Amino acid sequence: MAENHSADPVQSRVRDCAAAIGALFNGVFGTLDHWRNQVEASTAWGAGDVDPAVYAMVEPELTAADPLLIGAGFIAAPGVVRGKGLHFAWWLGPLEDNPILGTTTEPSQLDLASREYADYLRDLSALEWYRVPEATGARHITGPYVDHLCTCDYILTLTAPVVVGGSMAGVVGADVLVRRLERDALPLMRAVGVPTALVSAAGRVVVSTDPQLPVGTLVDAGQASGSAVACPGTNLKVMAPTAR
Repeated sequence: MAENHSADPVQSRVRDCAAAIGALFNGVFGTLDHWRNQVEASTAWGAGDVDPAVYAMVEPELTAADPLLIGAGFIAAPGVVRGKGLHFAWWLGPLEDNPILGTTTEPSQLDLASREYADYLRDLSALEWYRVPEATGARHITGPYVDHLCTCDYILTLTAPVVVGGSMAGVVGADVLVRRLERDALPLMRAVGVPTALVSAAGRVVVSTDPQLPVGTLVDAGQASGSAVACPGTNLKVMAPTAR
């Protein structure tokens, strides 16, 4: 007898939600793939001045109307950019009442020299958003976590490896504010019809319509069992605890 998928409408809506959220993130990863191709083909390394090329690459996304991305750029492995060690060619989009930069109307470059508390960034091997793409050769989503360096808010960091001459040259990446992501994700999750949470690979809640699972909550294996549906192309899942 053929299986009747319509018998479980809630789980079907969870799958639809997961597919739509996957498409949203895959759109960002498509942008990262385009940037990666540009960086890998760049000749700026020889001149040691990669920043203008990276800024021209990311500026349209950061200044678009109602942008999804709050930060973006290229982080070069030590020695890749001539005359420099570890180098962050990274920009923040326009900000409103930011605790560090105040209100800005155009992209601002991240200045590590002015961040006395940024020494932890010197060891890329300790940072998930770099370590995982380096180890797997694949794109990755890190977070949610509180970004104390730039936004002072919950973010997700999406990264993809850059390979030049067969060696890891760094990552291209983008930051997404969780509260900005909510505007796109919450309508999709409410359409499921039951309390729903978007959860990271580590079990951390990213977005939620479930009052018992606020953002940042760590979901235990029992809560997620049998109810989580993967968002295609990502390491995120949509979980509806009441769906069976």
